[in-house]
Amino acid sequence: MANNNRKAVKVVQTAGRQQLGEFAPDFARYNDDILFGEVWSKNDVLSLHDRSIVTVSALVASGITDSSLKYHLQSAKNNGVTKEEMAEIITQLGFYGGWPKAWAAFNLAKEVYKDTAAAANTSGNETLENIMATSLFPVGGVNDNYAQYFDGTSYLNMLSLNQVVIGNVTFEPGCRNHWHIHHADKGGGQMLLVTAGRGYYQEWGKPAQELKPGDVVHIPANVKHWHGAAPNSAFQHLAIEVPGENTSSEWCEAVDLMEYNKLK
Repeated sequence: MANNNRKAVKVVQTAGRQQLGEFAPDFARYNDDILFGEVWSKNDVLSLHDRSIVTVSALVASGITDSSLKYHLQSAKNNGVTKEEMAEIITQLGFYGGWPKAWAAFNLAKEVYKDTAAAANTSGNETLENIMATSLFPVGGVNDNYAQYFDGTSYLNMLSLNQVVIGNVTFEPGCRNHWHIHHADKGGGQMLLVTAGRGYYQEWGKPAQELKPGDVVHIPANVKHWHGAAPNSAFQHLAIEVPGENTSSEWCEAVDLMEYNKLK
């Protein structure tokens, strides 16, 4: 296996606490802090590239071909495992682990490694499935903790809780958050880095601004605003909290449905 990514890389994972934190806090801690925080982050001997190959191989050989395999296939792609390498890996696993398991794994691998350029269209609209399959960062679970402040379904994975708080937020088509304000006495506010799909950002009293991959939105503190997907496209952005003094968030009313439906 190739010895790629030898420099120390700290792997941050919060899915355990998000999905099992209340039900099984010890398991959540083992998953986030030990499995990912220690084992996956120990890449002086095995690189992230190699660990992804080992993990995918173990899952396929065990007959696990559900969303966990798809997550690790996406991680493998992000960690530099090429489509050609993955095809050879699964082919060999078919002989040693079972032919039906390999078929099932190939069905997921095709989704993860499909040509994103071919899947794109001039409108910028994206399906949720394509965004999840090609996301640069783990999508995470359904955003249950903030569901009351969203119309539609969103997904959240906190990429960083240290130094600067960064969350990867994914919106199903038509999903948007409510009007809200990031309060701060000094500094504060938020930045959005658009990574996939098509969406909108709007400040109170101003027209909605269309967002596409590569767009950067600087949201000042104490400004009422909302952001989310276009009515007919999934959407994804990184939300970065700007450090400030006495920061807090205030959630307000939902976006008016008639006004939202005027957006294309």
